Amino acid sequence: MIKKELQKRILSSIILIPISFFSIIQGSLTFIFFLSLVFLATIFEWFKMTKKKDLLRIFGLFFLFFSFYSAVYLRQYIDLNFFIFLIVICIFTDTGGYIFGKIFKGPRLTKVSPKKTYSGVVGSFLISLLFGLIYIKYLGKKSKILLETDPIFIIFLILFLSLVSQIGDLIISYFKRKAKLKDTGKILPGHGGFLDRIDGIIFVMPITYLFILPSLINKLNFIK
Repeated sequence: MIKKELQKRILSSIILIPISFFSIIQGSLTFIFFLSLVFLATIFEWFKMTKKKDLLRIFGLFFLFFSFYSAVYLRQYIDLNFFIFLIVICIFTDTGGYIFGKIFKGPRLTKVSPKKTYSGVVGSFLISLLFGLIYIKYLGKKSKILLETDPIFIIFLILFLSLVSQIGDLIISYFKRKAKLKDTGKILPGHGGFLDRIDGIIFVMPITYLFILPSLINKLNFIK
């Protein structure tokens, strides 16, 4: 059963990741169109999780709208390579947690998400840090933000973004548990719904937009 789920997970990733990165790199209307489809899917999944809870639905709608707006702003008006850097951190936070959790297992982190373990948390930090630094080494020269930011600050930034991504994962897991759902949807075989896959990203984007970006802009003065 686990092997079949893993096969589905890998297959859907092989399809989804290239499409996602193609739209990100293309930018403009292609990116906005792709993001709009994902936004509509996440809204549908959120509404399914929050039946008969109008205030929560409205709050989630505004939060998701602001999150997707932040993503568009960071991609279209700031720095493509920095935007991809944020995505990379979220992807490998999720990947590190999954791999370390499966291999090392150990004590559970919280009842909110029974599959989350302390070893998974460590894996999330380590793997996101490793691949974040690899990304900067080979593609960071194309990003003024990553190139001119102090390396020590970058390390703490990666760890902080990984933490935000993990918290986002737990928050969505909490609402799934309240709604008695295993996954937010079934559109992505082996993964569940879109909210299952981008739960970290939808928190990282607005946090970056509101708190991290202004600090970087002041330090680097890269926007006139």
